[in-house]
Amino acid sequence: MPSDRLFGPSLTTDDMAAAVSDTAWLAAMLRFEAALATVQGRQGLISGDAVAGIVAACNPARFDVAVLGREAVASASPVVPLVAALRKAVGQEVATSVHRNATSQDVIDTAMMLISRDGLDILLVDLAALAAECANLAERHRDTPIAGRTLLQTALPTTFGCKAAIWLEGILDARRGLAGFRRDRLAVQLGGPVGTFSGSELVADLARELDLAQPDLPWQAARNRVAELGAMLAITAGAAAKIALDVALLAQSEVAEVVVAAPGSSSSMAHKRNPAQAIEARAAFALATAQSGVLLGAMAGEHERAAGAWQSEWPALTELFRVTAGAVARTLEMLTGLQVDAVRMRAKLGPAQIAPDTGGAAALVDRAIGIYRKEMEQ
Repeated sequence: MPSDRLFGPSLTTDDMAAAVSDTAWLAAMLRFEAALATVQGRQGLISGDAVAGIVAACNPARFDVAVLGREAVASASPVVPLVAALRKAVGQEVATSVHRNATSQDVIDTAMMLISRDGLDILLVDLAALAAECANLAERHRDTPIAGRTLLQTALPTTFGCKAAIWLEGILDARRGLAGFRRDRLAVQLGGPVGTFSGSELVADLARELDLAQPDLPWQAARNRVAELGAMLAITAGAAAKIALDVALLAQSEVAEVVVAAPGSSSSMAHKRNPAQAIEARAAFALATAQSGVLLGAMAGEHERAAGAWQSEWPALTELFRVTAGAVARTLEMLTGLQVDAVRMRAKLGPAQIAPDTGGAAALVDRAIGIYRKEMEQ
């Protein structure tokens, strides 16, 4: 489902826009309700007929996202109208078995983890592709001398391959963090109205049903994992934006050591070759840092359920996934087909650096490529 917002497509990808869409959130919330009924049926808490009726009714096509959104205004939660609609759909006899032992936060928090899993799967694939492009540039330009620049001034020589190897390490490090979160930190939520539900067997069964981790305790009032994910996503966007900024600086008319393969145009100056993908990646990163700040701020919530801070997480995390995907995708597009002017790079070293000693840079490239290959084989 492509993004249909005016400022949306340039800052995300179609795959991520679909993965975190309102429809995807609805499907994830209904998946929680269906899974809850399923495990409660297995444990004899509700009847088999109730399970069948609830699971059949948990079809996203039966619900209108726009209507649920409007009705959510009255209770500050889309779960309230969703559960009401679900109970109406299953009929009076089964209605009491819907949403049993659960609360709105259980539904949304678990849906958040399901949405995050899909979003992380997309990012991990895209980051692997970006890492591959960085590794390709590093190997190809292992010995291509370029002026190192510190504080925006010419410093000592390095190689363009070394610069790409540093980009590679930033991307690999971000990918490691997200992969670890995907493996260990996506946890089900079933804490009940005030986060004291102690049905550990039911929680364990629900976690298995949804293929999520079982938390040691309900995390309704301890928002560390959400803030942690937000920080990791912003770091990922930042690792991509670092590459974008370097390329934009190298592509400046006065420097012209690289040329992007698909430059953007100007509405008034036909001669311009704007590094559009780099611009979009940096814009996406700026938005990512803002949204991650919302998630960090939401850690300080009131008592057993925050009044406003928790609600701020839903749109913030959604947008954070969108723009992080955009930063990574635009950076990958920018590097693909990047033209490197090795002659101009050498010329800008200056007369004192005709034969620069770049052995240390080349060794760093070799080390980075070795790390990359080992990780990609796992």
